[in-house]
Amino acid sequence: MSKTVLIVDDTAFMRKMLGDMLKKNGYDVIGEAANGVEAIEKYQELTPDVVTMDITMPEKNGLEALADIMAINPNAIVIMCSAMGQQTMVQQALEAGAKDFIIKPFKPDRVVEAFSKSI
Repeated sequence: MSKTVLIVDDTAFMRKMLGDMLKKNGYDVIGEAANGVEAIEKYQELTPDVVTMDITMPEKNGLEALADIMAINPNAIVIMCSAMGQQTMVQQALEAGAKDFIIKPFKPDRVVEAFSKSI
């Protein structure tokens, strides 16, 4: 059975691009969220195997949503997505429980590598 994924990003284009990459590599994208508040709701509703989490989003950012998801499930697999220049936030995310991070713009090989390492 393929691993299920929840994609969290405030940009529809990024969600689609990442979703297409994951589907081509055998993952089942079962949900999307556009901000951290939606991410937590969808995580509880869908219980995906993996969450990709953008850092910079409205309402609740990725670091806050990561902390909430880790409080719900300390074994959650969350892979952070960040733009270049957010190294401090990436470090905070890893310390808070994220399994890996991928840099935007996404490179398919790096996305697959992050998933294989984290699952």
